[in-house]
Amino acid sequence: MPAVRTEPQDAIRITGLAKRFGDFTAIPDLSLAVPPGSFLVLVGPSGCGKSTLLRMLAGLDEPSAGEIAFMGQVVSSGAGGVVADPRKRNAGLVFQSYALWPHMTVAGNIGWPLKVAGWDKAAREARIGEVLALLGISALRDRYPAEISGGQQQRVAIARTLAPKPAILLFDEPLSNLDAKLRIEMRSELMRIHRATGATSVYVTHDQVEAMTMATHVAVMNQGRVEQFGPPAALLKRPATTFVATFLGTPPGNLLPARRQGDMLVHAGIPLAPAALAQGRDEVLLFYRAEQISTAKAAGRPAIRAEFSEAAPMAGRVMVTALLGPIRLSAITEDMPDAHPGDGIDLTLCGTPDAVFALSGERIE
Repeated sequence: MPAVRTEPQDAIRITGLAKRFGDFTAIPDLSLAVPPGSFLVLVGPSGCGKSTLLRMLAGLDEPSAGEIAFMGQVVSSGAGGVVADPRKRNAGLVFQSYALWPHMTVAGNIGWPLKVAGWDKAAREARIGEVLALLGISALRDRYPAEISGGQQQRVAIARTLAPKPAILLFDEPLSNLDAKLRIEMRSELMRIHRATGATSVYVTHDQVEAMTMATHVAVMNQGRVEQFGPPAALLKRPATTFVATFLGTPPGNLLPARRQGDMLVHAGIPLAPAALAQGRDEVLLFYRAEQISTAKAAGRPAIRAEFSEAAPMAGRVMVTALLGPIRLSAITEDMPDAHPGDGIDLTLCGTPDAVFALSGERIE
């Protein structure tokens, strides 16, 4: 493969990447730069393109256009004919399924890629011991996959990927087969392993809780595009689009359509915010976080009548869900409301909207 170089300051640089399957375009045009040592989480709904992107990073799929560079070295190019062998990308991939060889012991599974890579026996044994200790599974060394639990198998799969010391780690929804308690434990383990190895990690999930708890950087994907990229706190604080605003956060944020009437923005005849926030637009979407909506009455605050749907305890408070026609609203309150599904309920909007969006979805600054 010819030595094609780019600037080396990014661990991963994706430029103008596209992937087409016949007439279907999974990724139309994607660019992204990932700093060294990052834990990047690709998050989005099913079918948004995140696994397709990961497969191209791993070298399992070739791009239709654009290029991917690792540590300044172009490893895939849709136009230039550059496609590095997946085994020579200095990257490791952890699949959703553990994909362990059943006829090999735990140590054998971990040591096999080292043997294929040409490590001598002494170096292999030393490295196997290191990753077994790192994952806390030294006692499983001589067991076979059928003799250990699913969580232990996942640790072995991660240890096997870490063994060759890849500079880039790729994770394809590795925790989706685990129960809720074990998922939480393994999230902490993966973050610890990431810190210990110093590798740049790319992690695919549809679970935004995983994304926000694990990542140093998040790329929110929708229909093959990155809607927003940055640190988790920045995305939560200042969502750039309506998709990000309503996808991230627990519970998700709320969007209310509003129309300019005089000097106010009005919904269903109720004045909600100054028209100046719309910056000349006649119709906008007002974004309220769940904690800005309450079932308690407040003097001077607008209230909207909605249909009660459900209420659930959440961290010592109560999350209330109500329907306003096709619009689903979430509110955080102190007490369980005295209401049954289908009952009318008043939702009080506390303060000005957290953000204002154009009908096309972009944030109005």
